[in-house]
Amino acid sequence: MELIKNLKEAPIVKSLFIAILGSILLAISAKVKIPFYPVPMTMQTFVVLLLGVSLGWKLGLFTVALYLVEGIAGLPVFAGTPEKGMGIVYFTGPTMGYLIGFLVAVYLTGFFTFDNNFFKNFARLLFSVSFIYLLGLIWLGTLIGWDKPIFKLGAQPFLLAELFKIILLALLVPLLLKLKKI
Repeated sequence: MELIKNLKEAPIVKSLFIAILGSILLAISAKVKIPFYPVPMTMQTFVVLLLGVSLGWKLGLFTVALYLVEGIAGLPVFAGTPEKGMGIVYFTGPTMGYLIGFLVAVYLTGFFTFDNNFFKNFARLLFSVSFIYLLGLIWLGTLIGWDKPIFKLGAQPFLLAELFKIILLALLVPLLLKLKKI
């Protein structure tokens, strides 16, 4: 109880504490693989959007940036680390565009105003997450060549899982809005 009181009196410390917790949540979401069709899914994009809805664009953006800095610095926070490399080498690999897209997605999600309208919330979340895939596909095409089936490799296998995550979060938004008021 004393910790909560002290956090209310020190907004910078509170924000840093929340950002660290958010980056830990994002790291955990990168490591947990959930069986899904056609490929297993992680909950990374769900958590990125969740951070935007819950924290707003400023703290959400700081939290995702902290997560990226942790990964670039060599902490095994990204999906596939340490097995597929770590640090800046991993970051600049095939997933860099998607990781940069996290910043755009959390910013947009945090910038939007959410309400109890499922369809509006779904559209806002879909728009936000599309930048993860757009930047991811642009980087992937640049890295491996535009003669490859970029969409089929870098987006198509994940779209059904992405739809599931967006629907789930759109359903949870009213609850999150209630929790933010507490």
